[in-house]
Order: sequence, then C-alpha cells, then structure tokens
Amino acid sequence: MNGFKRVAFMLFCFVALFSLNAQEDSSRGYIVKVGEQAPDFVMTLDNGERVKLSDLRGKVVMLQFTASWCGVCRKEMPFIEKDIWDKYGKRKDFALFGIDRDEPLEKIEVLRKATKVTYPIGLDPGGKIFQLYAEPNAGITRNVIIDRDGKIVYLTRLFNHTEFEGMCKEIARLLDK
Repeated sequence: MNGFKRVAFMLFCFVALFSLNAQEDSSRGYIVKVGEQAPDFVMTLDNGERVKLSDLRGKVVMLQFTASWCGVCRKEMPFIEKDIWDKYGKRKDFALFGIDRDEPLEKIEVLRKATKVTYPIGLDPGGKIFQLYAEPNAGITRNVIIDRDGKIVYLTRLFNHTEFEGMCKEIARLLDK
C-alpha cells in the first residue's frame, strides 16, 4: 500500500505540474506577441487629455491594464508607482499609462485613492483597447512594454515579483539605449 500511495502521489504531482504549466501558458490570454508592432489606439485620460499611442514613437511606453475591482492590480500598482513611475516618470523619453478596463471615471478615482498612484490612467469604455492586446475575457493585471519604434518587447500577466523585476530591467535597458 505504501508503494501504491507513493506512485499515486508522484502521478498526481506530475499531472498537477503539467496542468499548471499548460494553464499558465494558455491563461496569459494575449493576442499580441513580443516583436510585433503594438496596436494603435486613442484613449482619454482621467484628466480629459487624449493620447494616441502612435504619437508616442520615440519613447519607451508602458501600458498597464487594470480595473478598480482587481485585487492583484491594487497590489501591483504601488510597485509600478515606486519602482517605475517615480524613477522614470519625469523623463521625456518615457510614458506610462494605466488603462482602466471598462469602468467609469468615478471608479478610476476610487482606484487612485486606494493605490495612491499618480501616473496617468486612461479610460477604456467597452474594453476596446484591452481587446486589441488580449482576448476579451482574459484577466488583468497585465503590462505591455513598447520600444521607441512601437514594437512590443515585454508582456506580463498577473503580479509575479520575478517577472516584474525582469520588466523593470527591460525598461532600464531600453532607456539606456
């Protein structure tokens, strides 16, 4: 019986690990890939300013898809503020935008208060901008890093410290060019 339990446990671990890896790969939900041109869009920021992504060529751009109801977003946003916005936000060759998925302006104000972030946040009515980058029902939080030529160079999903550190290093590398 002991040998049987050991084999059953090993089989369970193998199946769980395989399922986790398969789910992790498929659950990222992106429809864009690293190396592709970032899909263009126009969005209205919470201060009323309009931004067109293609007008930002020449800058390193970070897009952070978020929503007020997303607990993982709320956890990640202070790190984005401290480790990215505070460090690079004043640079003319860098742009960072949160993009609030399908919520009204009032919800963005609630999100700002809860997370204490100061970087610009845009509205995404109907999730139309989100759907240029990810499957309609894919989850958030996710980040897209775009180089000076408008190409996607880094994609994240959820908030993983190792992946976040890799993203920060990629931003630093792009800005050092």
